[in-house]
Amino acid sequence: MARFEADRVLADQQPQLGDLTSWPAWLVWRDKVVARYREQGRHCPLRVLVSQLGRSTPGAQAVVGELMNRWQAEIASGIRAMRRAGEISPLLTAERQAAALIVGMQGGVLMLLSTGSTTHLEAALDVAVDGLRRC
Repeated sequence: MARFEADRVLADQQPQLGDLTSWPAWLVWRDKVVARYREQGRHCPLRVLVSQLGRSTPGAQAVVGELMNRWQAEIASGIRAMRRAGEISPLLTAERQAAALIVGMQGGVLMLLSTGSTTHLEAALDVAVDGLRRC
């Protein structure tokens, strides 16, 4: 079940996540992520997996680690595509930027789970994408 839910996180972001090759595409992906979490609200299928089981169960840790690695790889791929197009500075490390974006998103999701509002998630995504644009 955990693997199914983890796969769904990424599947719900497709095809936008796999096509982060322009600024409009990044914004469509951002909106899709926010809409998904707004719809799901405080119900997060991965919440227990990440917050409870992930700390103590090797199988859960593996699923969470795999999800985060796949998610980061998809975002890093988009950053590299934008770098090749001359839209992002070649000085930025795609993996590092993708990791920071994931952490910001997860913090936003945690705030959503705590407050019921997507405000922090939206801010994290906006600041991350704006930061990429400026570099």
